[in-house]
Amino acid sequence: MSTPRTRPPEADRRTLIADTAIDLVAAAGLRGLTHRAVDGAAGLPAGSTSYYFRTRTALIGACYARLAELDLGDVGDLSGFGEVGDAGGEVGGVGEVGGEGSPRPSLPPPPGPAPADREAAAAALAGLLHRWLTVGRARQLARFELSLEAARNPELEADFHRAGQGARARAAGILAALGARRPEEAAELLVAWTDGLLYDRLAGALARSRPAPDLPELTSITRRMLDAVLVEG
Repeated sequence: MSTPRTRPPEADRRTLIADTAIDLVAAAGLRGLTHRAVDGAAGLPAGSTSYYFRTRTALIGACYARLAELDLGDVGDLSGFGEVGDAGGEVGGVGEVGGEGSPRPSLPPPPGPAPADREAAAAALAGLLHRWLTVGRARQLARFELSLEAARNPELEADFHRAGQGARARAAGILAALGARRPEEAAELLVAWTDGLLYDRLAGALARSRPAPDLPELTSITRRMLDAVLVEG
């Protein structure tokens, strides 16, 4: 008598569906994102995706949440440079940095970082960007594709912006530890620059004609970015 197969936990199925949906968006754009396509690509019985995410809007919202989780995990690799407060207490809290009605925390001016700290931070950020431009390329392409959908769909806009706040909060904590006097503002600028670099090399006018930057080039770029935001921030 065969042993019945154990059904995967619901959380695992939700994660599988979100990961599969992200891969489909990266490969075929939003036109390729259907409940049936996710079921087939994930190897799930027909109707599984619609059981967990009834509407396409709900499915896209799951993609935002999963992208935020993965990006926050990657940004967490930089947290060895310190956070404001403890490791779980990002500046303002996830989803609150610069949010409407959320007070910006009053921080004492941190001491200036040793040069080695900034060099190490630049190297770590360069490594993160290199990962996103190479092995993590598909995820970043999906993120850009899905961001445009949020700009057009009011039902998704709040979910998208909420999903992006965790990484900004973590970046603000790291920049505070590196000496930024206004870490939230510095984090916003740094995220804008890194997003611009990613877009330019993945989907911009130079994406086809220029190779992804190598680590030495990226380290030089990230050092200049950090110098700029720490002077201004």
